[in-house]
Amino acid sequence: MLRHRLTIIVAVLSIAGFTGAFAQNQDQGNQPAGCSLSPTVVSNVLGKLALVVKPSNENGGLFSPNRMWAAVVDRQGVLCGVTRSDPDAWPGSRDIAIAKAFTANAFSSHSLALSTANLYGPTQPGGSLYGLNNSNPFNPNFNAQGTGIGSAVGGIITFGGGVALYSNGQVIGGLGVSGDTSCADHAVAYRMRALARLNVTPSNDNISYYPGSGAGGLITSPDQVDPSQFKQPHCLGASTDVTPSP
Repeated sequence: MLRHRLTIIVAVLSIAGFTGAFAQNQDQGNQPAGCSLSPTVVSNVLGKLALVVKPSNENGGLFSPNRMWAAVVDRQGVLCGVTRSDPDAWPGSRDIAIAKAFTANAFSSHSLALSTANLYGPTQPGGSLYGLNNSNPFNPNFNAQGTGIGSAVGGIITFGGGVALYSNGQVIGGLGVSGDTSCADHAVAYRMRALARLNVTPSNDNISYYPGSGAGGLITSPDQVDPSQFKQPHCLGASTDVTPSP
């Protein structure tokens, strides 16, 4: 009888131990342990902001030069660094830049690159990704300036300004830019990534516009949003006719 009871106890403890180990393994990847990208990579990417934002306003947008925030996350979505090009950049754009970096990384893979601009159309009502904006919400604990580094902040933004970072054919993280029109944001992010040489993507993730607006923001016909296309409408100002160069 005693031996029988000991056998049952050992079995129960074994099952409990297995269950605990399984739960631990399931949760291991969910606990951010800081940015996995090297400081050299992060500073390389963020350092390109000053080179891309110029008084010549090649990126289009409302401001000349653009007043931008830029953020980098690693493949796990952990925030690695944030910078801005102008102290007068919109404070709220810090969160948006982080969320754009998170979004581009979260929905790009080693075989398909998707910028946040590409996600505009399919996330509209009737689109195949409608409701995506409600997933992976931004953690409000990191709204304060200077917070979030080393943590998975989250956030979903589905308009231009976020691109995935690629190295040796693999996604290594995401870059998000915010502070102007979404078209100008995309132009800055796209050019920063190219200068950092992390732009060899498996597919074209450049911004693609619905037809409707002419050069300089002159409306020739209304943009017709088709949720089946991975496009977004033109923006106000000169950014409507800007095609970011690789």
